[in-house]
Amino acid sequence: MNATLYKASLRRQMRSLKAQHSSDELAALSRQVAQQLMAHESWQQSRVVLLYSSLPDEVQTDLLLQAALDAGKRVFLPVVVGDDLELKPYGSHTLMHKGAFNISEPEGAALTDLSVIELAIVPGMAFTPAGTRLGRGRGYYDRLLPQLRRARTIGLCFPFQLVDFIPTEPHDIRLDSVVC
Repeated sequence: MNATLYKASLRRQMRSLKAQHSSDELAALSRQVAQQLMAHESWQQSRVVLLYSSLPDEVQTDLLLQAALDAGKRVFLPVVVGDDLELKPYGSHTLMHKGAFNISEPEGAALTDLSVIELAIVPGMAFTPAGTRLGRGRGYYDRLLPQLRRARTIGLCFPFQLVDFIPTEPHDIRLDSVVC
């Protein structure tokens, strides 16, 4: 099986596994994953972080967003613009709107100096312990992450999203670590 077909099959498998959990179960798992991330050295040391607005089937980031703001971190969220992601600041009073794929996105000006990002928290469909990531297939993060040269990268997932193998292609970007 070629990489594209394998990835499509793995995405279907992950959607099926997610669907087997209630929203309450995913919320409980999300809290556990968030606690692990907040104990991570990279989280504790970073002052400027990229998080994401979670979809219902992803590790929920509400707790992380609030914890980051409470700790005085500068927080940025991705915004889909065409085929790319722009990063916009997020705060407790930031105006949000539903953007591409029905994801909550912040209003405001895009960050122009991506070198300020110290830690990027990245969602995905599946991950390996070594940091290989399977996204949703549009390549947004694979195009963004090379621009975050100073940032440590951490994939965030539910435990059942951790797999032994994901085929890689030249455009796939490996993460520094995975928390699940």
